[in-house]
Amino acid sequence: MTDIITLPTASWNQPVPTADRELAIDVLERGGVLLFPQLEFPVLPGEALLLSPEVAGKTKNVSLNPSTGALRGSSVNDAALQQLRNMMSRFATSSRDLLRNVVPRYETGLEQARTSFRPAEIRGRHTSPRKDDTRLHVDSFPSSPTQGDRILRVFANINPHGSTRNWKLGESFEDVARRFLPSISGPVWGSDRMLRLLRITKRRRTAYDHYMLQLHDRMKADSAYQSQVAQSAYDFPAGCTWMTFTDQVSHAAIAGQYALEQTYHLPVNSMLDPSRAPLRILETLLGRELT
Repeated sequence: MTDIITLPTASWNQPVPTADRELAIDVLERGGVLLFPQLEFPVLPGEALLLSPEVAGKTKNVSLNPSTGALRGSSVNDAALQQLRNMMSRFATSSRDLLRNVVPRYETGLEQARTSFRPAEIRGRHTSPRKDDTRLHVDSFPSSPTQGDRILRVFANINPHGSTRNWKLGESFEDVARRFLPSISGPVWGSDRMLRLLRITKRRRTAYDHYMLQLHDRMKADSAYQSQVAQSAYDFPAGCTWMTFTDQVSHAAIAGQYALEQTYHLPVNSMLDPSRAPLRILETLLGRELT
C-alpha cells in the first residue's frame, strides 16, 4: 500500500535538513505521498471571497498558466479575476520554493505546468467514468502527452470551514501495470502523427503515453477492480500540503472542496533512481523502449 510520510516543514521557503531531503526523494520515487501537516497556504483577507464554487462557473476548476498569467475556467469579474490570478500565482511561486528546498536534486529538470484552483465539491459530481476522479487511477492526459516525463503535483487544502480532502490510495504502479497490460494492445502505426496533425494532442503521443492512457482509462472503467482492489482512505486536513508523483501513485479524490494544485513535469533522468519511473517499469514489463 502507498505510504504517507510526514515532514515538519512549516514554511514554504524554509531550508530542509539533509536527512529530510533524502527521505523525501526516497518516498516520492518509490510511490509514496509526502505530507506537510503544518504547512498552510495563506489566503489573504481580500481573497476570502474567492472561496466560492461560483468562481469556477460550470467547470470543476480554474487553471493558470504561470508563465503567461492566462486564466481559464473562471466566471468572475475583472477585479476578482486579478485577485484570483494573484492568489494562484503566489501558490505557483510557493510550491516552487518548497520543491527547491525539499528535493533540490529536481530543480534543474523541473518544468512548471499549470496551476489549478478547485473550488467545487468533489462528492456528488456527476461525470463519465473516464473523467471521474473518485475512481482509482494513475494520471495520464489525452491531449498532453508527457513522452515519459514524470507528473509531480503539489496540493494544498485551503478549505475555510476546516473540512478535509478525502483520498483513496491503491496498489503499486507495477501491480497496476501487471494487472492491465496483458489486455492492452500496442498503438496503431501512424496514429501518433495523425493525432498531432489533427491537433488532438499538443505533441506526439509516444507508445509510453498510449499505455499510460490505457491504464488510466481501464482502471476507471473496471467497477469490479474499483471495489475489490486493496485500498486505503486518507483525509488531508484543512491547512495542510502534500505532494506525490500522480503518474505512479494509484489515487482517487473522494470528497473535498477548495484546494490549490500545482503540476510539474520532471525528466526521468533527473530522478535519483530512474528505474522506479513508470516509463522504466513499463519498458521492463513489455521488453522494449517506449519513447
